[in-house]
Amino acid sequence: MPIDSPFTRRSVLRTALAAAVALPLSGTALSGGPAQAAPGPEARLEVMSYNVRFASNRPPHTWPERRPAMKEMLLRAQPHIIGTQEGLYYQLQDIETDLGANYDWVGTGVGGGSRDEFMAIFYDNRRLFPLEYEHFWLSDTPYTIASNTWGANSPRMASWVRFLDLVTNTQLYVLNTHFDHVSQNARERSASLMVERIALMKTTTPLIVTGDFNATAHDSAVYTTMLGAGLVDTWDVAQERGPAYGTFGGYKPPVVGGGRIDWVLTRPSATVHAASMNTFSLGGQYPSDHWAVQATLTL
Repeated sequence: MPIDSPFTRRSVLRTALAAAVALPLSGTALSGGPAQAAPGPEARLEVMSYNVRFASNRPPHTWPERRPAMKEMLLRAQPHIIGTQEGLYYQLQDIETDLGANYDWVGTGVGGGSRDEFMAIFYDNRRLFPLEYEHFWLSDTPYTIASNTWGANSPRMASWVRFLDLVTNTQLYVLNTHFDHVSQNARERSASLMVERIALMKTTTPLIVTGDFNATAHDSAVYTTMLGAGLVDTWDVAQERGPAYGTFGGYKPPVVGGGRIDWVLTRPSATVHAASMNTFSLGGQYPSDHWAVQATLTL
């Protein structure tokens, strides 16, 4: 189930989080929680950033057509963390249903409540327990719902969650976002705001950043700014990599050499075992117009 948020109308987790009270427009600490697991051997995290393309009933590539492919791809991949972009509320409910009881999610609509697109963070509740979360908008007034002050085509936002890893007894942040696709000024200002927010997160706590940045890796001010926050691109530092596809597929077969506009970033202390773009299709139907970007990490 999704976490109840100060900006949404949704049921709470089926765990002790049901008793937590959301603090309006601020970081929300979640009380209670399961007993911590004993430390074990190296535990890898499977992370995915995925622009799922908003649900549409207008052919081609309607959500009813794409949903079976989305379900099959996610069930095969079994990521512990999925930072999604563009998902609509009912679409995210469908994804939650298809993933099954082992997954929950955190998010709110960019227009407030269940309206418009979400920057949702799905997580495997067998592995991760949410401790705190926050939503903010990419604008000069980040805690004003749906604010848009930098000329973006539409309001943009970010969500983050601080998790307890139930296997390693360590904490980690996951920060997920979607930058504007039209305004370069909005993208650059959004990157600067993200860096400011990252600076408020404890440097000793691992951090994973997922998102569709609508800017090309290695060839944009946005990329330079994000890495300037002390982050590394998991694609660059991975011990193993898949084919270097561009991450916007447009429902067409993958092409080597395109721009990577969807990234998974992390702090340099992480070990990145593998990185790839997931180009799964089912009967010729792709789940989205983007490829899912995957990284296997030890934090």
